[in-house]
Amino acid sequence: MADLSAEDIAELGEIAFRYGQAPQLFEERLTGTRVGLVFTAPSTRTRTSFWSAAMTLGCDVLHLGRADLQVSTGETWSDTGAMLANYLDIVVARTNGPQHELVELASQVPATINALTYHEHPTQAIADLCALREHFGKTEDLRLAYLGEVNNTARSLALLVSTLPFKRLDVYSPAGTGFTAEEIQSLNAIRGGEAVRQHHHVPDSPDPVDAVYTTRWQSMGEPRKEPDWLSQFAPFAVTKELMDRFSGSTEAVFMHDLPAVRDQEATSDVLDGKGTTSLVARQAFHKASAAAAALLWSMETS
Repeated sequence: MADLSAEDIAELGEIAFRYGQAPQLFEERLTGTRVGLVFTAPSTRTRTSFWSAAMTLGCDVLHLGRADLQVSTGETWSDTGAMLANYLDIVVARTNGPQHELVELASQVPATINALTYHEHPTQAIADLCALREHFGKTEDLRLAYLGEVNNTARSLALLVSTLPFKRLDVYSPAGTGFTAEEIQSLNAIRGGEAVRQHHHVPDSPDPVDAVYTTRWQSMGEPRKEPDWLSQFAPFAVTKELMDRFSGSTEAVFMHDLPAVRDQEATSDVLDGKGTTSLVARQAFHKASAAAAALLWSMETS
């Protein structure tokens, strides 16, 4: 997301939205394109959605896990990429590692799509864009609140809000787990103004928003080191009562990128949309929309 212009992101969002409304209109658009799904960490939605989109588009798909790659025995990502470039047109990579692993791989391969690194989860942001547009009819001037640790999903969401004409993103995180002041300054410099605001507690009457977003507190399933971390995060759990506090003249909707630890970062009734409106199922659905857009855009075909 950080490497894309507002025009790029808007174009990706438009392709994804059109795919989500009528996937059949995109069938066989990339017939014969060779796609490698390089996933070195567990993935349910992202890997499956890229497979589904690639198959609809007519691609030939190869799955490569960590056990299939020589990076597991010490080969560099750059050398791996140089080999894969001989045979593949697009590499879709999820490493669960730092961004430089993807950069090394991408330096060798014709087209590389970031399916998730420690720093960013860009296709999730495009899926979120589709789900918001589908529900509200537009995304301009929407107000979002994000609760929990700033992770790859939060960074991509903040870049989305900072780059496109959203109204605002309020980030509520335990002290030490949010954006730094320098990151906030950098995000707000993209369009000017105060698109992203950082908070370290949730007030009784927060500024109302259109959507409340949270993610798993143990990002990518990694255990937390602090023995009292649950008590630090507990005030940021999304409940029906909290959703009501964030709702203004209209009801705030709920968003989650999944997987979820039920009744931890969000209660099951909120996740399932019982008593409030949940966009979670549509976010998961639009993972394939975002995947298709990324594949098409990478091959300059829409």
